[in-house]
Amino acid sequence: MTTFNVPTREEVSENNQAIFDNLKKALGFVPNLYATIAYSKNGLERFLAYQNAKTSLSNKEKEAVNLIVSQVNECIYCQSAHLVLGKMNGFSEDQLLDIRNGKSSDIKLNALVKLAADITANRGRASEDNVADFFAQGYTKENLVDLTLQISDKTAMNYLHNLTKIPVDFPLAPAL
Repeated sequence: MTTFNVPTREEVSENNQAIFDNLKKALGFVPNLYATIAYSKNGLERFLAYQNAKTSLSNKEKEAVNLIVSQVNECIYCQSAHLVLGKMNGFSEDQLLDIRNGKSSDIKLNALVKLAADITANRGRASEDNVADFFAQGYTKENLVDLTLQISDKTAMNYLHNLTKIPVDFPLAPAL
């Protein structure tokens, strides 16, 4: 199997070097998975624009989706990263554990988490019951589109890590 090393700033394009500098200023470091995207001359800029685009989902809802999608796709890197980001967005340890297990005590968030897991596991062929519950909890068609886009964002990252197996540079998510 091809081994992937995390590229350093000096090993990436000039455009990606500038993005590395911005990430370092904003986050204090360049996450290994973002650095790996920089193997592509245009990939990192393209992905960050997609990831940071406006959405109808709150940051907390996005983190719940990111975490359950990463759990379903068995991506330890993204599970680990989104446990940290989930805490930063106000989730408790118990709430994060529930989300990883595909549920939430918050009825509306539960509908979102269940549908996100179903869409991910079944490649877009979610059960009518989960879709109906999502809408019954007040979500809209706009939210459904944004949920699907959020799932695609996270699935791309999950797949990239599952393919490259680059080192996790966040506190490791405990096994369930």
